Amino acid sequence: MLYLFWNVGLLLFCTLMESSSATLSPAGVNYEVVALTEIKKALHDPYNVLDNWDVNSVDPCSWRMVTCSLDGYVSALALPSQSLAGTLSPGFGNLTNLQYVLLQNNAISGHIPDVIGKLQKLQTLDLSNNKFEGEIPTSFEDLKNLNYLDVSYNNLSGTLPKISARAFKVLGNPLICGQGSENNCSAVYPEPLSFPPDSLADQSGAARKSRRVVVAFVASFGAAFLVIVALALLLWWRYRNNQQIFFDVNDHCYPEVCLGHLKRYTLKELRTATDHFSSKRILGKGGFGVVYKASLNNGTVVAVKRLNDYNAVGGENQFQTEVELISLAVHRNLLHLLGFCSTESERLLVYPYMPNGSVASRLKVEADTYIGLIENALWFLKFADSINGKPVLDWSRRKKIAQGTARGLVYLHEQCDPKIIHRDVKAANILLDEEFEAVVGDFGLAKLLDHHDSHVTTAVRGTIGHIAPEYLSTGQSSEKTDVFGFGILLLELITGQKAMDFGRGANQKGVVMLDWVRKLHQEEKLNLMVDNNLKNNFDQIELEEMVKVALLCTHFNPSHRPKMSEALRMLEGDGLAEKWEASQKLETPRNRAFEHTPQRYSNYVEDSSLVEPMELSGPR
Repeated sequence: MLYLFWNVGLLLFCTLMESSSATLSPAGVNYEVVALTEIKKALHDPYNVLDNWDVNSVDPCSWRMVTCSLDGYVSALALPSQSLAGTLSPGFGNLTNLQYVLLQNNAISGHIPDVIGKLQKLQTLDLSNNKFEGEIPTSFEDLKNLNYLDVSYNNLSGTLPKISARAFKVLGNPLICGQGSENNCSAVYPEPLSFPPDSLADQSGAARKSRRVVVAFVASFGAAFLVIVALALLLWWRYRNNQQIFFDVNDHCYPEVCLGHLKRYTLKELRTATDHFSSKRILGKGGFGVVYKASLNNGTVVAVKRLNDYNAVGGENQFQTEVELISLAVHRNLLHLLGFCSTESERLLVYPYMPNGSVASRLKVEADTYIGLIENALWFLKFADSINGKPVLDWSRRKKIAQGTARGLVYLHEQCDPKIIHRDVKAANILLDEEFEAVVGDFGLAKLLDHHDSHVTTAVRGTIGHIAPEYLSTGQSSEKTDVFGFGILLLELITGQKAMDFGRGANQKGVVMLDWVRKLHQEEKLNLMVDNNLKNNFDQIELEEMVKVALLCTHFNPSHRPKMSEALRMLEGDGLAEKWEASQKLETPRNRAFEHTPQRYSNYVEDSSLVEPMELSGPR
């Protein structure tokens, strides 16, 4: 038996060593670091956006504009609109795990390197609005996984290779798409490009013109016929749908109104339950929609979320598939989806009603009330033991909420198939049931509204102060995005304040809570951050432990953050000392200066161009 354990341990050790050294040369040099350094040398960087690309580094995953996969390989380079000039280095060919390359809106010139055609995992390549010249490399024909290629508005010439990308943009290259050319091309090819056999190249101009006329006539007639048929089908479908939309559904589950174990409600039923979506029934508003308190015909009280942008969730089949996946996530610490309603103009989700509201509602009064509380000492003395008329959460209950939330997120990340990334973990999205057990809500909704892609989004969803730096800068989310949000939630539980609201009335406007907590931790003044409503009724050792877990979870480098399962174990008292000691060893004086000076969280908030409003998903 001992021999068996020895062999298994040796095998695991060898596997780990192999994965950790996969990108290292025999001399211990990381090929990806060398390749990125070559790329940097070939580019002119007037604003020093690549200043932390250091050839002496062994891990490029912490470099600006570089994104790595979960196994530590460089998977994306995002350098759009950075005023870069120079040329593209052949070093690109050594980044064999690249999936996304975004270099649009720069001034890069020269030829497009042939070696890019060797990047078999490449899915998106955007080189538009640069100064590239020469032909598009024929090696691009080998990019079988390429979905999107944009080389528009350059100085490219020559013939087009047979690109298999679903979308291929070449507009704005005069020597390819110039007027009067027989090889005119459209701006976007939505399907893979097809080319005529060489044997047809000798056809006369008259024959080709005659065929074009015949084809155009047949195509026009066929298109008109299809449009008429489509309109007739649409009118028939709308007539049937309007006849059935207000059909009453009993409590029994009929095949036509049920999706697995998920009940499908009619719009009429939910309208009645919410008094026609009366404002008096509103429980909360957020970036995903408005939540109403509803009373069903059988007396059951539920919460109905009315999604804001029903067009964003795709068609009927797509919507049903997504809500079915959400409903399969069943856990003590997750808000279970009971049912849904889907019509031409509405998308609604039905959840259990949580009588104790959200953690945010139990932690802090609204901003204007808080200012009044500071200004009026008598008011403070009168209501110091309650918030919004409800009992203040004591320390033990806050710790229980933290652990319950962690368990819910562990289930989403490690036990759901497919896994679910929340993208907006905050106190306002953590609800409290009858026993004050934490229940994670709003999970799966970010995916529901961004169904075209699993984790690369065109707009960042979340709340400023809770969004991880890499999500702000690249729009790419992962489990570590949720870990960051969980760390901010821990700080909300400790301070009793929102991440962006803290300090109002104390001449600290504009200070982000995370930066403030880091400063107090360095100065060993943790007691100053504790919620005054606790009146010093907290455990000092547990406070120090919870702050350390929060700081580990909010590390700027996502690869240095723990997994949610690790964060849960640390909250339960297992492994925190070792993890904290290891994190401190990683922070050399040079790294510490880099982490704390240029990468203050407030800098990301101010500089981010991906986030449109300050709060994209507000409280429930």
